Amino acid sequence: MKALLTAALLTATALPSFAFDPANMTEAEKAAFGEAVRDYLMANPDVLIESINVLEERRAADEAKNDQLLVENNREAIFDDGHSWIGGNPEGDVTLVEFIDYRCGVCKRVNPELEKLISADGNIRWILKEFPILTQESDMAARFAIAVQQEAGPDAYKKAHDALMESRGPVNLESLTALAGDLGVDGKAVLNRMNTEEVSAVLRKNHQLAEQMRIMGTPTFIIGGEMLRGVPAEGLEGAIARARAAEAEG
Repeated sequence: MKALLTAALLTATALPSFAFDPANMTEAEKAAFGEAVRDYLMANPDVLIESINVLEERRAADEAKNDQLLVENNREAIFDDGHSWIGGNPEGDVTLVEFIDYRCGVCKRVNPELEKLISADGNIRWILKEFPILTQESDMAARFAIAVQQEAGPDAYKKAHDALMESRGPVNLESLTALAGDLGVDGKAVLNRMNTEEVSAVLRKNHQLAEQMRIMGTPTFIIGGEMLRGVPAEGLEGAIARARAAEAEG
C-alpha cells in the first residue's frame, strides 16, 4: 500500500500542482494519472498483492471484533442456558462451547482430538449445543440425544453423544431403538419424548442463538470471548491460551 501511494504521488508531481486535487483534474489529467498507476501495478504486481493482504487482515480483525461483541451480548444464552450438557471440568477456568451436528463429517473427525485435548488439559469447561442443520437425520439424532438427557440425565447423554459421533450408519427409528438398548435407557420413553415440546424448545433456542450469533455451520466453537467458525489449522490450543491470557489480564 505504501509503495502504491508513493507511485501515485510521483506520478502526480509530473502534473500541474493543482492536479493533486482530483476534483480539479481535467479529463486528460485523470486519464494520464490512471494510466500511470495501471502501468505501475502491471510492472509491480506484488504491490497489489500486499494491498489485498492488508485489506484481508483488516477485514478479519473487524470480523473478530464483531464476534466478540456478539459473544458479550449473548453470554447467558451461550454459557448458562440451563439446558445444554456441561462436561469436562465444570469448574474449569476456560469454557469451550461447541455447536454440533451429528451428521457433520468435520464434527466427527475433530471429536476424538477434542476429547483428548479436554482430558489432557483438565481445566476446560465443555458445553455442547445441539445444532442440527444438515439433514433430517441430523434432527433425529439431536432430538434423540436431548431426549436421553431429559429422560436419563447427563451421563447417559454423553454416552449417546459419543455413540452418535462414532456412528457411520443411518439414523432412523431402528438404529435409535438399538442405541437406546445399548445405553441401557428406556427406549420407548426416549423415542416418545423426541417430538415433544420439551425437546423442540431446546432446539428452537439453540437455533435462535445461532441466528443471533450469525452461526451457519458446524462445528462452531466459542472459547472465552472468541468465536471460531470451524477448526483453525493450528487447532484449538491457541484459542484456549488466548482465553486464559485474557482472563488473567481482566
